[in-house]
Amino acid sequence: MLNRFRSVSSLIIGNWGQVGRPSLYTQPGSRNRTMSAKPFKVLITHPEVPQSGIDLLKENCELVQVQSLPPSRAELLQKIKGVDGVFWGGHDALNAEVLDAAGPQLKSISTMSAGIDYVDLEEVKRRKIPLGHTPTVLNTAVADLAVGLLIAAGRRFHEARRKIDTDNWENYHLNWLLGQDVRDSVIGFFGFGGIGQAIAKRLSGFDIDQVLYTTRRRIDRETEKELNAKKVEFDELLAKSDFVVIASPLTPATQGIFNATAFNKMKKTAVLVNIARGKIVNQDDLYEALKSNRIFAAGLDVVDPEPLPPNNKLLALDNVVILPHIGSATTRTRSDMATIAAHNVLRGLAGERMLSPAY
Repeated sequence: MLNRFRSVSSLIIGNWGQVGRPSLYTQPGSRNRTMSAKPFKVLITHPEVPQSGIDLLKENCELVQVQSLPPSRAELLQKIKGVDGVFWGGHDALNAEVLDAAGPQLKSISTMSAGIDYVDLEEVKRRKIPLGHTPTVLNTAVADLAVGLLIAAGRRFHEARRKIDTDNWENYHLNWLLGQDVRDSVIGFFGFGGIGQAIAKRLSGFDIDQVLYTTRRRIDRETEKELNAKKVEFDELLAKSDFVVIASPLTPATQGIFNATAFNKMKKTAVLVNIARGKIVNQDDLYEALKSNRIFAAGLDVVDPEPLPPNNKLLALDNVVILPHIGSATTRTRSDMATIAAHNVLRGLAGERMLSPAY
């Protein structure tokens, strides 16, 4: 369950058999074009989509691509008219406005992301348009970054760098810049799917004491045993964890759940890590908890809003490490995401089940 596929090609073969290609030319939606013509027209909504995805699509599709950067909504709405498929390369709102502009012939969409909170999912479902996304493939990169954030926040990397920048070395103090140990710690996960479990697997090498997790459903017993993990209620997670990692989807139930009430239940030595969605945390309450040392530190790859204004009060604090949402930002991961998204689009056009359907 925890093993990542060694390559996207093996993932595709494993799900599709040796051919690994949808039979586009035999589908009824091909508009009676000849074998020498491209049977479908696909819009790519971002100019920087990795070549791996583009190369797959252009084998059988006429491609139209948004060229503006940042992508212009006006250009997107103009170029989407009449397309059969959409490779959604950014995080702009994918809603009724977009679907109306495309037209009723639209039959396949895939995002190049795991989270789809920017998609009006109910509207897509209502129109019965297959929607794909790219979960799982980014678990490795996000998990690696989460461990980095956890250590950076717990060991006061940001504050230490500021000491260098201000020529304020105080290493004559024996207790200068003391941080929190990962060794023998309790790691609590709010959300414990593929990314959370990948983080826990990595942290097992740091000789942690235990993993606690809060989810709606218990995970399988074998994985619990492997990771020394125990399902607990939210309040127990907060009270017992030395590091709390947010790895859940953003839903109406999770939005703002990490607020003043939650922070007041955490250990004063606790470190919060968020690699999920910024809106899961009440940022004003987090600021107060960090400023007052109610909790020890935080490491954030996601914030609200994004981009975070440079004058945001969180940036004035020493005990928070903030990154600009780069969890999946490795060359290999982005290429893999593009490959899976392209296959999703192709399978949707062929009337076949997508490799990674969003619903």
